[in-house]
Amino acid sequence: MSPRRNRPHRAVAPEPGRDGERHGLERTESWRGEEWVMRPVSGSAGKTYRCPGCDQEIPPGVGHVVAWPEHAGVDDRRHWHRACWNARDRRGAKVLRSRNAPRH
Repeated sequence: MSPRRNRPHRAVAPEPGRDGERHGLERTESWRGEEWVMRPVSGSAGKTYRCPGCDQEIPPGVGHVVAWPEHAGVDDRRHWHRACWNARDRRGAKVLRSRNAPRH
């Protein structure tokens, strides 16, 4: 007998967006009176990002969330740890750094 699959494999149809196509897992959430587009990513880009919620680095290969205001451009994307994004009301994006701290 062959092993059982835990989840059915279904094709996810893209949702129409402002540019005509959206990624299957992308969704819109309301935060601070503004609509934000949120997309989970696998972290396979090979880059290090800095989370605005905790001001810590997100190393390459770590899954996280990319979020940006719905009516903003690509330059306004921010990479958040998943836990920081879920706790964003308790974790502000205005973290004070010391004078010698790197700004990546």
